[in-house]
Amino acid sequence: MKIMEYRKIAPMHFDNDQMKGVAGRVAIGAGDGAKNFTMRVFEIAPGGHTPKHAHDWEHEIFIHAGKGECYHNGQWHPLRPGDVMFMPALEEHQMRNAGNEVFVFVCLVPSEAPEL
Repeated sequence: MKIMEYRKIAPMHFDNDQMKGVAGRVAIGAGDGAKNFTMRVFEIAPGGHTPKHAHDWEHEIFIHAGKGECYHNGQWHPLRPGDVMFMPALEEHQMRNAGNEVFVFVCLVPSEAPEL
């Protein structure tokens, strides 16, 4: 069993031509003995975003804090704390911060997906 405050996990920072102001943490993964899923926590700074991308696996997202938007099927969809989101496999999407505070969300992916 593992119980810990996620902010104590060292983040990986992403800031390049495709991603801006993104910090990601593997909250629960293979190193914890998780065999089916990986739980990742992302923080996106104001003005930041993930790349537009698609992948072979579905994922489930829970919005924890801040205001964000998800790009899908040619349009942006607002996201607020408490929202849940399902992204099917192979569908292009992107997340961005739409507010003035850090946008935080939890992402669950199958264990065969890269942890980060």
